[in-house]
Amino acid sequence: MSAVPSDDLRIANLTMSIRDVPILEGVDLHVPTGAITGLAGESGSGKSITALTVAGLQPSEAKVSGVIEYHGQNLLGLPARAMNRLRGKEIAMVFQDPTSAFHPLLSIGTQLTDHARHHLSLSRREAREQALHLLDRVQVPDPEDALRRYPHQFSGGQLQRVAIASALMCEPSILIADEPTTALDVTVQAGILRLLRGLSDDLGLATLLITHDLAVLSAVADTVTVMRRGRVVETGSRFDVLTRPQHPYTRELIVALPNRVPRPDDDESGPVDTTGETDGR
Repeated sequence: MSAVPSDDLRIANLTMSIRDVPILEGVDLHVPTGAITGLAGESGSGKSITALTVAGLQPSEAKVSGVIEYHGQNLLGLPARAMNRLRGKEIAMVFQDPTSAFHPLLSIGTQLTDHARHHLSLSRREAREQALHLLDRVQVPDPEDALRRYPHQFSGGQLQRVAIASALMCEPSILIADEPTTALDVTVQAGILRLLRGLSDDLGLATLLITHDLAVLSAVADTVTVMRRGRVVETGSRFDVLTRPQHPYTRELIVALPNRVPRPDDDESGPVDTTGETDGR
C-alpha cells in the first residue's frame, strides 16, 4: 500500500463475514484530510458496517481481514485498549438519531465535558470552555444556556448540532457521519450539510459521510463511492459519478434523484444538476 499523509484514512481489501455469511468483500476506500468522502448505497449495502469497523465497533462474532490504515498502522491489529484510546479522541462518529448519542437524564454540559476530561485530561473549567467554544462553532444558540439543558429540550436539528460538537470535543482527525440528516426536514438538512462542509474545510477533517441518498452527496461530497451487497461498485469525483456513472446500479440511484438538488450554500461547489440541462430555458 502506498504511503499517505498521516491523518488520511485508507481502507484496503476489507473483508468481513459473520457465521460464514459474507458481509464485506474487498472494500477499498480512501478518506483524505480536508475533504468529504461520500459513501452511498441502499440499506444493507455494507456502508454503515464499514464505518463501524473503522471505529472498531464491528460485531464481536465478525471475522475481519484487510487493512484500515491510519497513522501508518493497521487499526484491525490494534489491541482493544489502544483502539479505545483512538475512538472518540482521534476517530469520532455522528449517528442518524442524535437522541441515541446522549443520556436523557444528564445535562448536555455534563456529557460534553466528561467526554473531553476523560480523553484529554482537561480540568473541569478547561472542558467547559471547550464545550462553549464548540457549541458556538456549530451554531447552537446561547451556548451557556445549552450546557444547562437536557437532550429532550432541543429540536432534532439543534440536537444533531450538539452531537457534532460532542464529536469534535477531543479534536479528532477523522469524523464519520452515518446518515446524519436522514431524520431531519429538508431545510434543517441543508444547515447540517453546510456545517459539515465548513468543519471539514476549516479543521482539515477527514470526513466520511454515509448516506443512502445521492442528493445529499451531490451537495457536499468531494468524492463519491457507491456500495452494493458488500462491494464497492464505483468511485470517483462527485461530478464524474453523478454525471457519468459507469455502473448500472449507480445509474439506478441517479434516476431516483430529483432533477435539481437544493444546495446548502451559494458557492459554485454546490450540487450537480442531474438533468444535464442549464437553468436557462
